[in-house]
Amino acid sequence: MTADDRYEKGLAARRSVLGDAWVDRALDRRNAFNSDFQEMITRIVWGEIWTRPGLDHRTRRCMVLATMIALGRWEEFRLHVRAALEGGLSIEEIKEIILQSTLYCGVPAGNHAMGEAERVLRELGLLADGADAAG
Repeated sequence: MTADDRYEKGLAARRSVLGDAWVDRALDRRNAFNSDFQEMITRIVWGEIWTRPGLDHRTRRCMVLATMIALGRWEEFRLHVRAALEGGLSIEEIKEIILQSTLYCGVPAGNHAMGEAERVLRELGLLADGADAAG
């Protein structure tokens, strides 16, 4: 498979996971400085890793959420919470990922993750103030 083939395969996977609007915004922001980076992550992260047969996208989504909690990468965490919900993970499953991650990453990380996930749920109209997130 050529680098161009991996890029096209990666672009399809990236769109499938993050959605066309997000990917289009990222690609529209390409410039002389960051275009090599955009090409690399599309080709390698999305075209070589996310398309491997060993794990399905559902499992990869769970792993990314837990990893972003562990690393405290909150912007990326919010992006992947939104993508996970749109890709079929339930609110309950996301809550369970946060609870599991709290055990291994610590209560401050879990507490922050819960707040960030609630923020996304509210933005999507899936959680009203005072409402039960699991409901």
